[in-house]
Amino acid sequence: MSESPPPGLFGDDTTGPGYVVLARKYRPRTFEDLIGQEAMVRTIANSFALGRIPHATMLTGVRGVGKTTTARLLARALNYKNGDIDRPSIELDPPGEHCQAIMESRHPDVFEMDAASRTGINDIREILDSVRYAPVMARFKIYIIDEVHMLSTQAFNGLLKTLEEPPPHVKFMFATTEIRKVPVTVLSRCQRFDLKRIDSERLAEHLGNICAKEGVKVDADGLALIARAAEGSARDGLSLLDQALVQKPGESVTAADVREMLGLADRGRVLDLFEAISKGDAKTAISEARSQYDSGADPTLILRDLLDIGHEAARAQALGAEAKIIGGADWVGRVRGLAAGLSPAQLSRLWQMLLKALEEAGKAPDPIAAVEMAMVRLCAAQSLPPPEDAARMLRDGVSSPVNGGGVASKARDGGGAGTQIYYAEAHRPHRKA
Repeated sequence: MSESPPPGLFGDDTTGPGYVVLARKYRPRTFEDLIGQEAMVRTIANSFALGRIPHATMLTGVRGVGKTTTARLLARALNYKNGDIDRPSIELDPPGEHCQAIMESRHPDVFEMDAASRTGINDIREILDSVRYAPVMARFKIYIIDEVHMLSTQAFNGLLKTLEEPPPHVKFMFATTEIRKVPVTVLSRCQRFDLKRIDSERLAEHLGNICAKEGVKVDADGLALIARAAEGSARDGLSLLDQALVQKPGESVTAADVREMLGLADRGRVLDLFEAISKGDAKTAISEARSQYDSGADPTLILRDLLDIGHEAARAQALGAEAKIIGGADWVGRVRGLAAGLSPAQLSRLWQMLLKALEEAGKAPDPIAAVEMAMVRLCAAQSLPPPEDAARMLRDGVSSPVNGGGVASKARDGGGAGTQIYYAEAHRPHRKA
């Protein structure tokens, strides 16, 4: 990265000596660049075509899916003008007269406010005092308020009347990650768009396209790991990709490099661990969990990977051949083997116990100790009958060969109290702390 990347089209000036991160360099510049948001783009296009443009728009979704970027694109679209077109348009290529200034946040008729730092009624009064005046240059005066849920109650109340009946030259655009914190009186005055999390496969494809543009190479499995860790956020995915590209300057970045960067255990080894648990082999399970930890894997991420495998196996079991399992042929075969070898009740029990173990590992002073204790419980639970069988045996007094005795027989002779308590704990519904 000795050479500076080419200058960005809007606002991402890379002509200086500093490096511009990928999340800024590849920020969407047209509606077509918004991956995974086709439904929203279609609605906006139809509203423009019919002339039914709302005066207030609420954009919500997880961090990094493009809320603020979409607000700027809408500001450009509403004020679009070039030599041939002088009307609102979602076709932003070629850029119009106002496009560059809007994307650089320096247009006199487009105001951006961060409600995280300006939360009070006085900040809103500035907006209310200025809405009366016509735009200086553009078609509409546009107010973009980011993290709008952080406005105070007084600020929301001050905004209500203007928000309901704004002047015809004014448009409001709000962005928030906490839609439930926005008063319903404000929501009812806005057209709401829920920006979707980006599918992992689609995000991995997007990251691969960026790697091609940057002239760097990251293994497909490594891109899949990054996309999965991003949890549907394009910005998080690009930030992680930035981090991955410096792991081996000038060389191809492998999935193992990405795993080490993210603190993940080797995927194949996690599957080995899950198979040991499914066989009730506590010795192998504890040894493997400790070995992964000693190799640098985060204890909570080991449990999360086990949860993912359990989920994939359950889907494979329920959907059969229709289940789409991401991975090589060996991985897919082993996951389907788990699905065939375990009953639905066993997979459900493993899921519940792993979920409880994940909660415990987050609270424990020594997380790896919590993981090892979870391995003991998980392996011991494999010798227990399914819940429906246990209930039937206890009801009918039928003996079952569990640890040589059985749930019912131990209950009768007074020696099964610990077994029954343990079984109840293993099946206790998961509750958040």
